[in-house]
Amino acid sequence: MFAWFQALMPREDRFFQHFNRHAETLVEGAKALRRLLNGGSGVAAAAADVYRFEDAADAITRDVMQLVRRSFITPFDRSDIQDLVSALDDSIDQMKKTAKAVLRFEVETMEPEMAAMGDHILKAATLTVEAVKMLSALRENNARLHTITEEIVHLEDDSDALNEAGIKALFKKYRDGNAMNYLVGIEIYDHLEKVMDRFEDVANRISGIVIEQV
Repeated sequence: MFAWFQALMPREDRFFQHFNRHAETLVEGAKALRRLLNGGSGVAAAAADVYRFEDAADAITRDVMQLVRRSFITPFDRSDIQDLVSALDDSIDQMKKTAKAVLRFEVETMEPEMAAMGDHILKAATLTVEAVKMLSALRENNARLHTITEEIVHLEDDSDALNEAGIKALFKKYRDGNAMNYLVGIEIYDHLEKVMDRFEDVANRISGIVIEQV
């Protein structure tokens, strides 16, 4: 009877499968965002891809939240699971907000620092996939997880510097010209900075889980 009851319960590894799928969706979203930051005629198609991957991530988030409610046994604390998947989802939500701003203001020419921030975002997403895949074996992967989370934090710091440099360059470019272009550029930089902030949040959530579980 007990074996039959266990068979009806969700397996713990389903959480890890969902985490992995979500993180992989972040990478695809980051790739699309990076294509968007190339500017030109491909902006609309890249933005559509960001939207599509954000929708997919939302669906995975809902699956995780439902699984938390249905499961008696979870791989780690329920609040940690909810906080982690929410942080992952916030990252791609912010990518969508970036794409939405670009479309709203019909921006097709991107600044070099915007593209560089896109590179950092893609690196952070790739590191996040690696980290999330290690969550099912925290003790064995403790050292590497610490290194990855530190790398993401450093990427966020570098992105802050790129953001500041980009805004300064925008000011020099438009101080005697189109103020609207300056304001639009600032908004895009702000969204990109927030994407990196959300990845730092993910890194912090993972660090917290490692500290609690190891």
